[in-house]
Amino acid sequence: MELPDFMSYANKFSQTDFTEKIARIAKRAGAKLVYAALILYYTLQSDKVSAANKAMIIGALGYLISPLDVVPDAIPIAGLADDLGVLIFVLKKVWTDIDPSIQVRAKEKLCKWFDEDEIAEIDDMFKE
Repeated sequence: MELPDFMSYANKFSQTDFTEKIARIAKRAGAKLVYAALILYYTLQSDKVSAANKAMIIGALGYLISPLDVVPDAIPIAGLADDLGVLIFVLKKVWTDIDPSIQVRAKEKLCKWFDEDEIAEIDDMFKE
């Protein structure tokens, strides 16, 4: 899958829009996408993250929020696959900036939307 130029979506990101979109699509998107988005969102709030990595995170979260995607979100299953691809790509790029406490915080937030079986899906998310 070829990634879109997600940096062109940086102007689409806002904290309010992010929160509303995640709450609206959580169950349909699945635990992996929501977990990746939450990790990036919480990492963005850290003062330990470089400006370049924050710019990448904002671009990826803006892409997630934007209704204009390479594959429209309304298309079942495939509609959010491009969003997940962008989020995973950026996560791998900024992984060294991600504090383990952020992963814990994101996982705790997942408990509000997903059951234990769904949350277990994230355990192999970053294994190669």
